[in-house]
This record gives sequence, structure tokens and C-alpha cells, in this order.
Amino acid sequence: MKHVNAIRVRDKHVLVAVVRRFGPISRARIHEVTRIRRSTTSRLVRELLEEKRLVEAGRFNNSMGRKQVLLRLNEEYRFVGGIEFDDETIRVGIMDLRPRIRYTLNEPTEAGGGKDALVRQLLACTRKALQQAKLRPQSLLGIGIAAPGLVDSRKGVTVTSSTLDSWRDVPLRELFEKEFHVPVLVEAKTRAKTVAERMLGAGEMLDNMIYVDYGTGIGAGIILDGKLLYGQSCAAGEFGHTHLMEDGPVCKCGSYGCLEAVVGARAVEARVRKAIAEGGHSQALALAGGDLNAITGWTVFRAAQQGDKLCSSAVAEVAGYLGLGLANLVNLFNPSVVLLDHRLELAGPGLLDQIVQVVRRQALTYSTQNVAFRFARLQDEAGVLGVGLMVLEKHFEIPMLKPPRFLVEAVAAAPISPRDLLPTAQAESTGRPPTRRKSNTNALSNLTIG
Repeated sequence: MKHVNAIRVRDKHVLVAVVRRFGPISRARIHEVTRIRRSTTSRLVRELLEEKRLVEAGRFNNSMGRKQVLLRLNEEYRFVGGIEFDDETIRVGIMDLRPRIRYTLNEPTEAGGGKDALVRQLLACTRKALQQAKLRPQSLLGIGIAAPGLVDSRKGVTVTSSTLDSWRDVPLRELFEKEFHVPVLVEAKTRAKTVAERMLGAGEMLDNMIYVDYGTGIGAGIILDGKLLYGQSCAAGEFGHTHLMEDGPVCKCGSYGCLEAVVGARAVEARVRKAIAEGGHSQALALAGGDLNAITGWTVFRAAQQGDKLCSSAVAEVAGYLGLGLANLVNLFNPSVVLLDHRLELAGPGLLDQIVQVVRRQALTYSTQNVAFRFARLQDEAGVLGVGLMVLEKHFEIPMLKPPRFLVEAVAAAPISPRDLLPTAQAESTGRPPTRRKSNTNALSNLTIG
């Protein structure tokens, strides 16, 4: 009896996962994808509708002229918690199963109290977000945490961060699972943002892309041939610690001349503050309310956008060194697109042009001739959305299935990706059979994680 129940639970999970990935979809096509018997499929779908895990999503006429009911995932059946933090801000998002952020909470990071105090703040922010969203932890499928620095995502441990003092070997997964009793995924925030931009933002589902995360630290998320790169110890993508200057400034990692020590946001603000303190004139001081210590890297970028000479010079230096670093990445990984942190756009569109000029001058012509460079699209939501997507993909993971005939035939007729052939909501309003859609944002359908 236990074996029968286990099979039933497994089959229901597979049905829900298939509906999420291919929905809206009919019962007939669910059977074709899963190979679960038609009678069993119908019975389990009926149970899932009663449990409100699935909902009906309109009808369409099949090739025989028969009306078929379409099914889709009930996006509010459960929710996902997403947390992103760095040395400046903690962001908590509560997402539905699309994922779509339904509630957000932002708080300044209290980084001065050490790692124990920061862990307590992260837990408190998560509890507060759930309370204000009027949800219990049991309503969550899981929680995703996008953390700065080196993260061993397989163990759920944040290893170290050059931007957070004393932040070493923190078992975040263990601590959060003990507190909330739901599965917890811990990921490097740069990789989480990379996933979000590829699935929902400017990455446009491309299989070869680089995302540059710029701030106090600098990281690179790399997707190569559809695989998110981790490396043997989950340390791939430490772009900010590539060596640029033999006698450069000391980096918090202990080395000299690292990219983030030369042109990270903190390095930029320090350079401009020093110049003003020595008698230089800049709009950055006015933008900071006349307080020299309130000038940040983002203040410098805004002043540069307004034409300030001192800040424009600092931003040009950022463009030059970022361009040099990116030229190396382009030569190494041959991406289709390079996405730059949206905050760099504060300096105006000219910054992107400067970076691209350096990359095209320094990298191999053959490697750069078909590369697109653009700013990321998702802004401050990227990290939260990224870990939300990763939690959903892990929860709804299904075994490899034989490609259903309706996809095989469609691909044979038109050389496009199977994900472009998934049914769309068009059938709900027109009654016509499902047709192509641009991309499937309901699952990381062709991205390998880990």
C-alpha cells in the first residue's frame, strides 16, 4: 500500500511539473509527455483541480474538431521566499509560482555587528516579510538566498565575502531550514542574477552569455553552452579578483591590483572624495547634500551623467578597466551577449559605448564581431527573482522524459527550439490550437544548474 501511495504522489508531482513547464496544456498532451495511463492522468488531474494546485485555463478545438480543456498551474497555490543581501541592503521578496514578486521588504544591512548579528537580521527580515504578507512558512515551497562573495551552493554555506568583514563559513541553509522548516537554497547573488536576466530579462534565453554584477564587489555570471558555470569549488566568476595592476591598490582579498580594488564602487567613491578634499570641484558634493562622506560610487555616476568633469574622468577609468577585463572574458568564453549591471547606466549610455570600444580594441576581432553588449533589465529585483526561479526549478524537477510527438513533429516542420512551441494563453481567448511563443519563462527549461 505504501508503494502504491508513493507512486501516486510521484505521478501527481510529475503532472504538476509538466503543467508548469508546458502549460496551458490539455490532458491528452499531458499523457503524451508523461506516458502515464490516460485513466490515471484523468483521475489525478481531477484530484489536483480539487486541491487547487491546477486550474482550468480555457478550451480549444483539436485537429479532430473536439474541444479540449487546457490546464495551468495555480500560481497562488504556494509561494517562494527570495532573499538578496550585500553590505548595503537586504531585500526580501515573496513570490508566487510564476514567479512574480507579490511583496517586498528592503532594509539597510547592519554589517557592523559581525556575522551573528547579520544572520539574526536576515532571519528577522524574512519573518517580518512573511508576517506582512500574511503568510505562514508552511505556505512556502522553499526559500532562496542570494549571498555576496564565495558561496558553496552544494553545501548551502557562504564561504567568504570581500565586502563583509567576518562573513566566513556561515551555514545559511542549515540556519534557515531550522528556523522555517522548508527547503532552502543558497546561491551566489551574481549567479542568481544571471539566471534571472537570462530567463526574464535582457538575456533572452541565450545559451552563451556573461552577466557582470557591479557594486562594492564585481562578479561575473557565466552561461556556457546552456550550463551555468560553477567550477570544482563553486568559485567560478570571481571577475573582481582578476589581476590588473602589479602595483595597484590593496584589495580586501589580500592581493594587489584586483579589478574591484581599482574600479569597484568603493574605489571610485574614495578617489573622488580624495580629489574634492584636496581642492577639486565636483557636482557630486552637492548631490550628496554637501557631506563629503555621503558621496558614493552611485553619486559619482550621477554626477558624471550630468557632465561633471571630475566624475566623468573617474567613470572613464571604470570603463577602461572594465573593458580590459571583459576583453579577456570575451576571448575565453565567446558569449553571444554581455550584460552589464543596470546601475552602471546611472552614468548615462556613454559608459556602455566606452566599454564596448575598449573590448573591441583589445579582444580578438573574430570573438567580438557577433557579441551584443547591453545593460541588464531587471534592476534591483534580479537577485530575488533569480533564487526564486532556482527554488522552483529544483522543486519541480522531473525525470528525463521522451520528447512528446507533438513537439517532435513541430520541430521537424520548423527549425526552432521546442520551448518556442509550447501552448500559450492564445487558446483561451481564440479557441485556436496552441501556437508558438517567444520563450518559456515558467521553467529553466534548457539551463543546467550545478
